[in-house]
Amino acid sequence: MAAVSDRLPAFPWDKLEPYKATAAAHADGIVDLSVGTPVDPVPDLIQRALVAAADSPGYPTVWGTPALRDAITGWVRGRLGASAAGHRNVLPVVGSKELVAWLPTQLGLGAGDKVAYPRLAYPTYEVGARLCGAEAVVYDDPMELDPAGVKLLWLNSPSNPTGKVIPKEDLVRIVAWAREHGILVFSDECYLELGWEAEPVSVLHDDVCGGSYEGLVAVHSLSKRSNLAGYRAAFIAGDAAVLGELLEIRKHGGMMTPAPVQAATVAALGDDAHVEEQRGRYAARREALRTALEAHGFRIEHSEASLYLWATRDEPCWDTVAHLAELGILVAPGDFYGVAGANFVRVAFTATDERVAAAVKRLG
Repeated sequence: MAAVSDRLPAFPWDKLEPYKATAAAHADGIVDLSVGTPVDPVPDLIQRALVAAADSPGYPTVWGTPALRDAITGWVRGRLGASAAGHRNVLPVVGSKELVAWLPTQLGLGAGDKVAYPRLAYPTYEVGARLCGAEAVVYDDPMELDPAGVKLLWLNSPSNPTGKVIPKEDLVRIVAWAREHGILVFSDECYLELGWEAEPVSVLHDDVCGGSYEGLVAVHSLSKRSNLAGYRAAFIAGDAAVLGELLEIRKHGGMMTPAPVQAATVAALGDDAHVEEQRGRYAARREALRTALEAHGFRIEHSEASLYLWATRDEPCWDTVAHLAELGILVAPGDFYGVAGANFVRVAFTATDERVAAAVKRLG
């Protein structure tokens, strides 16, 4: 039996372990700014909703409860500007990473098909292509791709790792180009609520797609906006035909969001106060780390949105990782996200206020 894992790249985070050990040996402990996992409490109203739904002995449905679909469609209309969205335009998923990794397989892609994604990108786009045997291709501008054979085009705005935002006028052009060539667009918008120096816009916004979701799907997650990474709460929205096909496949695969998590998602999407509170925490940490990094000799590029600072000292990224590890600070090397990131590091501002303050002090 051929090992499926042989198709995949080496798991990048394993390479960071020696530097993590160095950082952990610091007298005041490690400041881990590498992974970008939420550290702040799950808001009380979401915890209460989860607990209230804990007595759920039956199987949940893949499509979710009507209350969940109401909550998602209401949020998509109000927050994304997708005024025509209805129940058939939404589908809950078991965390967005699961969706990204298995989407090309669930779309029936394989040898001879191409999956395109940004040159600097979340590694799981490539993993998804490799799992199904499709060809992974990268781009700087998607409209410069040869459209022949491209079956799936990934957009990512705001970007992980760079924090770059695709302007609305560019999204309009990309959507028109993709539709002209019959290319399915999936737009990873998981950081849309975290714009700082730019206002991210969804591919489903009426001004972008003209009120039609044909050939378009947006991916959203509650991990960052609501501190729900541990809940695996996410959803996709867009083309009803595409989502209907995925729903049938996911029914057979038993890919169901647990009933208590569905209830928690309803509560999370119905409340904006906790999102603004969390934004305030991240804004303060972002400003503190940016100021300290720049004073330490770093240059910050892009980073107008998301939970990361894309930083460089114009040296190989692993030299920067080693330098910061000696200060007890762990960051992600830019080449995790593609060879174009070889002189950059990604710095997450998801640590606690106390740990961020420790990093600022060490950088000073």
